[in-house]
Amino acid sequence: MKKWLLLAASAMLYVHAHAQEIDSAWVTSHYVKKEIMVPMRDGVKLFTSVYLPVDKSEKHPIIMTRTPYSCAPYGADKFKEWWKMSNKNFLKEGYILITQDVRGRWMSEGTFEDVRPFNPGKKTKQDIDEASDTYDTIDWLVKNLENNNGRVGIYGISYPGFYSTMAALSNHPALKAVSPQAPVTDWFIGDDFHHNGAFFQMDAFSFYPSFGAPRPQPTTAGPKGFQYTTHDNYKFYLEAGSLPGLTKLMGDSIAFWKDLMNHGTYDAWWKARNVRPYLTAMKPAMLEVGGVFDAEDCFGAWNVYKSIEKQDAHANNKIVMGPWYHGEWASADGTHLGNVHWGSNTSKFYQDSLESVFFNYYLKDEGTDNLAEATIFFTGENQWKHLPKWPPAAMQPTPLYLQAGNKLSFSKPTASNSFTGYTSDPAKPVPYVPEVHMTRTISYMTDDQRFAERRPDVITFSTDVLTDDVTLAGPVVADLVASVSSTDADFVVKVIDVFPDDFKYEHEAPTEHRRLVSSTYPMGGYEMLVRGDVMRGKFRNSFEKPAPFEPGQPTQVKFTLPDVAHTFLKGHRIMIQIQSSWFPLVDRNPQVFTDIYHAAPSDFKKAEIRIFHDAAHASSIILPIVK
Repeated sequence: MKKWLLLAASAMLYVHAHAQEIDSAWVTSHYVKKEIMVPMRDGVKLFTSVYLPVDKSEKHPIIMTRTPYSCAPYGADKFKEWWKMSNKNFLKEGYILITQDVRGRWMSEGTFEDVRPFNPGKKTKQDIDEASDTYDTIDWLVKNLENNNGRVGIYGISYPGFYSTMAALSNHPALKAVSPQAPVTDWFIGDDFHHNGAFFQMDAFSFYPSFGAPRPQPTTAGPKGFQYTTHDNYKFYLEAGSLPGLTKLMGDSIAFWKDLMNHGTYDAWWKARNVRPYLTAMKPAMLEVGGVFDAEDCFGAWNVYKSIEKQDAHANNKIVMGPWYHGEWASADGTHLGNVHWGSNTSKFYQDSLESVFFNYYLKDEGTDNLAEATIFFTGENQWKHLPKWPPAAMQPTPLYLQAGNKLSFSKPTASNSFTGYTSDPAKPVPYVPEVHMTRTISYMTDDQRFAERRPDVITFSTDVLTDDVTLAGPVVADLVASVSSTDADFVVKVIDVFPDDFKYEHEAPTEHRRLVSSTYPMGGYEMLVRGDVMRGKFRNSFEKPAPFEPGQPTQVKFTLPDVAHTFLKGHRIMIQIQSSWFPLVDRNPQVFTDIYHAAPSDFKKAEIRIFHDAAHASSIILPIVK
């Protein structure tokens, strides 16, 4: 009788939990917190924060995030503010919530290693990697946590996204569903710190003084970041002179900064930190998630998804991409980015209709596995599309050719000896945004590019006004023929949607916590950045073996930009901008063939850049047009 009453009470508590609004009182009454040191195979113990449902009417699935960013708050009586987070849906569903400090971070034992390489040949207990640490953690949890149902899901955003990808390689039978979200994937080719070999100095320098500080012993106190003497990042990075100037400011204690400076090509050290070759036999269901306008990592989600698709035909592998900045899908507001509106709360849609559906199905047997292969938000038309394939089968790579007179056309140029030139001066680099500020913005990837068009060192090409919609769905490829008067240069290519001169929004979008939407911003003629990226010219043939340009010689510079999901509406125009600096987002190229990481300020030279658009040297931007 007593057992029946307890079960009935638990069932009533479960029903009440689903009906009640979640707040701090709800969490502390429905969950208990434990802090556990989970042992790894080599004897190292990892600090693990555990939130267990009070409800005993059913067994509960485990949802876990492994992070280098801390399990805070520490203390069994101190609760994380789950009620303010997007993943409060997991609370409603009665998940066991796990957060773990990865090896060598915060309160975990051991030695931390940035993007620790995967070790497929582990033989002894001392052979560890992030996959083995995940395996050992899952194994301990399912065997020791009361009332769990033996199923585990793992997710994480950014660096925790990397640990999620690694978790999928653990092959623990209890791991049923994994969602790498904006996962760190390849820090030299595409995300965070390098794009096509060009160093994203502002993100790296702002991140590593605090994140990379030594942590000799477990601690709950984090290090302080760099103390800037100005709030003008353009001034700060220009006055640093060159990357050795930043190294001097960084100091001698940040090990990974030294690694960044000493591995200036795609060498064996970088290749070991690229997880993609190992994504060949994925046992858990996979859901890659990312932002089309993620300033920190627009590369990871697309390329983890594509690597699995290419290497494992039997994988249960899907992707969601929305119109988001880094991690915005986990925020309360996904209605806009900067000045551009999406017409709905895209983040709320993701949380309720995609993420919860995915994990509930594989961890609780609830609902159906009805997510499309690719659930993609197309900006411009502002619609979610549920696609059986990415890129869509109807996508055709279509060259859009640069023409004389700053024009764009789908027909090849017929002129002879035709080019547009500009002078690239490292002393006066092109800013990535017009404002004066210190912290890299989250919205530059949709920002108005009219300020750049007005510079003499930015060249612009445009179509006529479109008479029909043009939809892009897939990667953009820049295929330029260029010459430089020196031996190296960067090439920044931007794909832009030019709004009609009389355009305006009928309704204002609500404000978000990081930046306000100005109701007075002139949207007529807005030049929305749809996709921009950079290629360090010396890597045009090989990231392993850079090569100088022959001065004045027309040379092909071809590179792939991250995928686009955007519709240029009838009445808009397609614009392409090309420039050779994007500052201080990207470090300056000295424009001479050299080791840029150790270049002196005196190495930086002006260069004359020519982009050709004639019959013999046709430059184009290959667009992924859906026919």
